Amino acid sequence: MSLDAFREAIAEAEGLIRKPPFEVTPAELAEGLDYLAGSIRSSLQMAFDYDLDHPVLVNPTHQYARQGLDNPDAIYFNAHLTEGASYVVSGRRGTTTDLSFQVMDGTYSDTGAPQSVVAFDDRDLEVGPDGFFEWRFGPELGLRKGATLIVREVYDDWVTEERGTLRIQRLDTAGIPRAAVTEASVEKRYGVAATMLVGRIRTWFAFPEWFTYKEPVNTLTAPASTPGGLASQFSSIGHYSLTPDEAMVVTVPACADAPYQAIQVGSKWYVSTDYEHHQTSLTRAQSHLDADGMLRYVVSERDPGVANWLETTGHAQGVMMLRWQRVARPLGHADGPTVEVVPFDELRSRVPELDAQAIGPLEWRRRIEARQVGVARRMIS
Repeated sequence: MSLDAFREAIAEAEGLIRKPPFEVTPAELAEGLDYLAGSIRSSLQMAFDYDLDHPVLVNPTHQYARQGLDNPDAIYFNAHLTEGASYVVSGRRGTTTDLSFQVMDGTYSDTGAPQSVVAFDDRDLEVGPDGFFEWRFGPELGLRKGATLIVREVYDDWVTEERGTLRIQRLDTAGIPRAAVTEASVEKRYGVAATMLVGRIRTWFAFPEWFTYKEPVNTLTAPASTPGGLASQFSSIGHYSLTPDEAMVVTVPACADAPYQAIQVGSKWYVSTDYEHHQTSLTRAQSHLDADGMLRYVVSERDPGVANWLETTGHAQGVMMLRWQRVARPLGHADGPTVEVVPFDELRSRVPELDAQAIGPLEWRRRIEARQVGVARRMIS
């Protein structure tokens, strides 16, 4: 039975989590088991919502089901596509900073990333005065079974920006009822979920090895087009290793040619860390901007008493990413970050600009409350 296969997949995935290809502390192992729970949930969701005849937009990645260094500022939607079909994606544009669409010829796996068939943002759509839009596509894209639509709605300001609405419809099957559920069809879906679960864990073990960990520790790359990503997105990647008595200072210009600009830290599991109750990410709207046009961030375990502190939340080692989206031009080295690791106790003397963003415990608590509210406002789980 495929339900037995899913049980076996859970056991295999647990084994991978308990013996990952890197050292973990007891706290990191607990996070890994939580990551496993989210992966089980997401795999079941994707398998049981899977319907090539009547596709739906599924939100498989969120604060309770993390994967692939998920962006804390994004809502992700996925739908499965197939060859020979015609589709319409429609909705009403919200006030989020970016809304982007990408069709890939497969899914991420531990053997490589799929190729983009098409990738664009809503600037290429005709959006009406009421915010309504639609995008029709089909065989002209050369779709094959296994193709995937990914929609990303990305926030700069978590508090004020409003999510829009989205739906997908397969036009050539409109009006035809969905087939009745049978024991065989349910077992097949459990089998699909089993494959997805193990594949998901293996994929995100492999992905950072191809890119992130090839870079020297405590460095960040110059902005470059994101591998397998959007045409309008550039990113800078890296990984850190810091003691409690060290701090990393990341300095990057505020980019006027990218409406969305953000930074985040993540864990060894290549997922976001708790961005709802801790400040582990910041958009430009959430950041203090210095008078010289620079954004200065402090990555550390200890509290430096500044607004742009990125908490490592007990992770002595982790991954990092900066993103720029909706770019109006290619970005280069001059747009990217510089990095300096300094003794924590020398932070203010080495980087005197940090005095301009000094804050106290009460203001910090208000920042965390704003994050909690912001996530709750947009939450889809």
